[in-house]
Amino acid sequence: MSDIVLSKGIRGNLLSLMSTADLRDRTQYRLSTGKKVNTALDNPGNFFSAAMLNSRATDITNLLDGIGTAIKTLEAADNGIRSIVRVVENAQALARQAQGSAATTARLGGILPTIGGVQGALTTTTTLTSIGFAAGETITLDTGTNRTTTLTIAAGSTVGDLVDAINNNTSAGTATGAGVAVGSTSGADARALLSPDGRLIVQTVGTQPLTISSSNAGAALSNMGFPALSDRTKPAGEMNVTRTNIAAQFSELRRQIDQLAKDAGFNGVNLLAADTLQAMFNERQTSSLTITGVRFTVSEDLAIRDQMNGFQTDKDINEAMADLSQAMAKLRSQSSAFGSNLALVQIRQKFTQEMASTLKTGADNLVLADMNEEGANMLALQTRQQLSTQALSLANQADQSVLRLFGG
Repeated sequence: MSDIVLSKGIRGNLLSLMSTADLRDRTQYRLSTGKKVNTALDNPGNFFSAAMLNSRATDITNLLDGIGTAIKTLEAADNGIRSIVRVVENAQALARQAQGSAATTARLGGILPTIGGVQGALTTTTTLTSIGFAAGETITLDTGTNRTTTLTIAAGSTVGDLVDAINNNTSAGTATGAGVAVGSTSGADARALLSPDGRLIVQTVGTQPLTISSSNAGAALSNMGFPALSDRTKPAGEMNVTRTNIAAQFSELRRQIDQLAKDAGFNGVNLLAADTLQAMFNERQTSSLTITGVRFTVSEDLAIRDQMNGFQTDKDINEAMADLSQAMAKLRSQSSAFGSNLALVQIRQKFTQEMASTLKTGADNLVLADMNEEGANMLALQTRQQLSTQALSLANQADQSVLRLFGG
């Protein structure tokens, strides 16, 4: 059976309807998906370019989790430092309170010394010969029961050498330092320092009596600031209970610093326990920031020694204050460093978010359809379909007019 023969007009209108239907289907698909490029067949260049941009955007977005973790780790370390700072401030307040409570143990303070015939202040570099001592003579500090520290003076020996001899041999069984000897029991149970006005201050660490003496029979001890016998000998004193209690509180605060540092970690990384944090900033792992932690324990980086001798001597309190001041400087410096790192990581976080958004927007521009345009296209195609149907009806009517030739 031969093919059905259609007139030229009808066939043309049918082809137009088919084309319109294809365009309508394509427009409906774009409207439903929101994309003008859904497969590589639609536009290979745009399709693969958009896929590449979306893939990079996904890789960059995945980095945000690691960056966010880095931010929280830095925040945890900063919280730990700020808490430790508050504890150190409390310890400083305790030490100042101890300073304000007068020592009750034996104490030699003397008067302003005479150096080279002129009354003035001692310094650690003041030579003992300038006060009146001679090389080979001795200065002895005695706290009873064979607890003595003796310095044999050499040419160039200074007040600082005497202070070191006393402090380095407190209760020591073996002498430390050139020209130093200790008693058969131990070194003198005492501590020495120079007062702000330049006087030599010596205090016992317990309830022992205290005596300073010299093999020099002249005015050397007087020139040193101990003119009268009462200036050279003090009876046994008693422990200052306030200082003792403060010393115990100081030790507890020192212990709390270690606990705070130990608890300042996040997600297994503790920058206050010398851990290292690395934040990656790009998908190729060629851009990153490595942050090296510190070991903020009282026995290591902070170097805060425990209270000595129950804070009974001003020397021990002053040393504690010096340790706390140095620790505070380290804490503030490290807090500044972590703050700078935190700001940098936050900047990179925002940059990464914006870059991912830029990549996604660029990919969308390549494949997304203009919904206003596609809506207008659909309306135009519907109108065209109606017109084509009407034209097909007219062409069919033209063919039917032939029937009238055979009609009656």
